[in-house]
Amino acid sequence: MRHRSYSSPISRAHNDRASRNDWATLKTLFPYLWVYKWRVLFALLCLIGAKVANIGVPLLLKNLVDHMSNMINLANVANASTSVNHASQLGHMLVLPLGILFAYGGLRLATTVFTELREFLFAKVTQRAVRAVALRAFRHLHALSLRFHLNRQTGGVTRDIERGTRGISSLVSYTLFSILPTLVEIALVIVYLALHYDAWFSIITAVALILYIAFTVWVTEWRTHFRRTMNELDSKANTRAMDALINYETVKYFGNEEVEARRYDEGLQHFEAAAVKSQTSLSLLNSGQSLIIAIAVTLILWRAAQGVVDGSMTLGDLVLVNAFMIQLYIPLNFLGVIYREIKQSLADMERLFGLLDQHKEVQDAPNAQPLSVRGAQIQFSHVDFSYEAKRQILFDVDFTIEAGTTVAVVGHSGSGKSTLSRLLFRFYEVNQGSITIDGQDLREVTQASLRAAIGIVPQDTVLFNDTIAYNIAYGKPGASQDEIIAVAKAASIHDFIASLPDAYETMVGERGLKLSGGEKQRIAIARTLLKNPAILIFDEATSALDSRAEQAIQAQLKSIAKNRTSLVIAHRLSTIADAAQILVMDHGRIIERGTHQELLAAQGAYAQMWERQQARQDEDASDDVKE
Repeated sequence: MRHRSYSSPISRAHNDRASRNDWATLKTLFPYLWVYKWRVLFALLCLIGAKVANIGVPLLLKNLVDHMSNMINLANVANASTSVNHASQLGHMLVLPLGILFAYGGLRLATTVFTELREFLFAKVTQRAVRAVALRAFRHLHALSLRFHLNRQTGGVTRDIERGTRGISSLVSYTLFSILPTLVEIALVIVYLALHYDAWFSIITAVALILYIAFTVWVTEWRTHFRRTMNELDSKANTRAMDALINYETVKYFGNEEVEARRYDEGLQHFEAAAVKSQTSLSLLNSGQSLIIAIAVTLILWRAAQGVVDGSMTLGDLVLVNAFMIQLYIPLNFLGVIYREIKQSLADMERLFGLLDQHKEVQDAPNAQPLSVRGAQIQFSHVDFSYEAKRQILFDVDFTIEAGTTVAVVGHSGSGKSTLSRLLFRFYEVNQGSITIDGQDLREVTQASLRAAIGIVPQDTVLFNDTIAYNIAYGKPGASQDEIIAVAKAASIHDFIASLPDAYETMVGERGLKLSGGEKQRIAIARTLLKNPAILIFDEATSALDSRAEQAIQAQLKSIAKNRTSLVIAHRLSTIADAAQILVMDHGRIIERGTHQELLAAQGAYAQMWERQQARQDEDASDDVKE
């Protein structure tokens, strides 16, 4: 018999991240942005417009300085000569700077307008991409198998999604609003310098930029693993904190507050060490960038000043070159920080897209059809199943639950009872054999229609941190208040809810901790009644309750199971004595089957379990009398 080989979701995620590079991450993101291609294109046009206007500002400043210099020269000549000719020329020159000044202000305004218009156009693109990726990740996590969720660490996964979506926003913002505008401006400046001035200006500028970018990329690539390490340690520390807070009561029971604090602090210490290394390497990066910029600016100003002295350049040219350098190197001074942030955003997005790359172990077949329930007969045919290749759980499990009847499954802990319900919900795929409902193989029907036909009352009912009404209505989203009240009455929980100050709007607390076990079970019953499924599963639904609560709820369970196909996974044998068939499981095999009376008469494993439980009940009853 051939078994499937499974690797853990965590190791697969690590391998996915290792194989995913920055370009792959960007390629994954691009379709989310390109949905709004016209907005993107208009935003890019605005970006170019803003940079052209920005380049025009120093040019006007050069003209203004040159005109002012000419005015001063003419004024000096006019003072030396009283000729009308010179006075007239001086009057004519006084008009020109006003036009330049107005043009200067207009270009400044145009730069701002184009920049703000670009951000306005792209805001929806960015936020919609963030929303789409986050929603896809959320849906994908729900589409992954139970195997993944049993191995995942909730705190780390939620932190990965949070950082990843924030990384998308940061990446788009830094790329479109910082890197791309700077590159456009660099290209325009170098072209202008090459066309109008000595070749050394463009050569110095280009060489300095190449050295700057190369140094930034090299050092930042070296630093990237520090960021990844910080992410790993941050997620690990957050997971430990979440785990301790979720298990608050257990921590308090054993007085282990300091133990948990030390474990959390251990994670924080590792994070602190990685953060210090990251900051030290950042200082090296910033120092190298500043050195390159300082040398380049000094060389360019030296060439410009020499040109003025030689008479090949005017004062306006000196001002123009200086303004160009300021406009270039102010944003370039932040290029290292921006590039580092982009790399960090990509590192954050790696983890998010790594989640999206997780393989869906259970998927609908390409031609899957909705389940058609005609009576809800369930058949397990020679089913083998393994959670892990080396550890088989079920061996040749074969039984049928006739439509409208109840089959109970009993056995020691670890015998494979609860695995039956998980396979029926198709949380896992069987390794061998098949499971059918009314003759339809579960692998050939849609998961949504399958799960819509099945309701479950679990042993441990976990509620959402919302109102009682919300938790009951979860069985049928959008149910009316009258429907909610009707099923609450059927589950004998309405009177209790009505006695609460906020009635159905009462908050139940995280995981329903504000309610007792019996109250949560009744809400679970009401929720299942509202779903109105054709098939019911009771997974040791009363084993955690006291005998009085169990008796009350057991009657309700029998009532809602009437005329439905039911699978009862039981701990207390007295609760399933009237089942149409009882299956006894041991180490993943069915070792006995029959009615309650038939199994007692067989004097096998079931009869021994019955005798032990009866003896225990007699002891408990005797103890109650003594008290």
